[in-house]
Amino acid sequence: MIELEQVHKSYAVGRQRITALRGVDLRIEAGEVFGIIGASGAGKSTLLRLINLLERPDSGAVRVAGEDLLALGNAGLRAARQRIGMIFQHFNLLSSKTVAENVAWPLKISGGHAAGDISKRVDALLDRVGLADQASKYPAQLSGGQKQRVGIARALATGPRVLLCDEATSALDPETTRAILTLLGELNRELGLTIVLITHEMEVVRRVCDRVAVIDGGLIVEQGPVADVFLHPRHAATRRFVREAEHVDEGQLLDDFSQVPGHLLQLTFRGERTYDPLLGEVARRTGLDFGILSGRIDRIKDQPYGQLTISVAGGDLDAARSLLEARGVHVEVLR
Repeated sequence: MIELEQVHKSYAVGRQRITALRGVDLRIEAGEVFGIIGASGAGKSTLLRLINLLERPDSGAVRVAGEDLLALGNAGLRAARQRIGMIFQHFNLLSSKTVAENVAWPLKISGGHAAGDISKRVDALLDRVGLADQASKYPAQLSGGQKQRVGIARALATGPRVLLCDEATSALDPETTRAILTLLGELNRELGLTIVLITHEMEVVRRVCDRVAVIDGGLIVEQGPVADVFLHPRHAATRRFVREAEHVDEGQLLDDFSQVPGHLLQLTFRGERTYDPLLGEVARRTGLDFGILSGRIDRIKDQPYGQLTISVAGGDLDAARSLLEARGVHVEVLR
């Protein structure tokens, strides 16, 4: 659905040129929820805004649904943008217009829609995002979560195939964030929308995305299925986001366990294996003694996972590793 090839982008700041993106290659499949995570200044917002050419690259290619956006004239680009909805961190609603008028606005300015059709479309969208009773209110009368739901309804007004989310939940409290992410997931499944979501929070990616790209210093340094990237991060930037999401200080953790005898292992369980009673079986069959030092069980989107840090001593460690890995458990020796 979305292809970026060797995209470079820089900005003139005084007499200097600041490079925002350095040869980015990205492929996003139709119907997936794709996350782009990075720290402030990493280039993620620039990358998102290239997809609908709110920012133009210095070089490279941008294609959406097979169409080369850089080859389009003004009329063609306006038509293409109607197929690419966008929601914003700070909502960007028109304060002088009602909720219904905000949602209707894209249809009115694009032309060719009868007033009755616009009204029906607005009513249906407001009902879908849970705001059917708020149509006549103004943005100042709404909560943050309600404003973002208006932004989502507005972005869907023209029936887009792609929805771009620019830090769509960072201005919201945790409970409202979960509700908005649930709504985005439902819209993805119901409408087959391709959703691209940028954030600086790994928790947001974990809750809703199928795949993720990590951007650091204008480069994509790691990408893949969320479960792979989240559970087995390779790049330092990715590991930092994961530690922040899990509230773990890796160095402190190892210091805390410095007096624990034996080897330290991290075991990662995925899917239904998360709930299997494997450790007792491994201990019986290999003579291994183990202690559980830390652990968690949670979900990545709809997939359960678990991670345990354990100490092991005695018995046959190699046999224990082989048995665990044969049951689909990823084993990492920490010490």
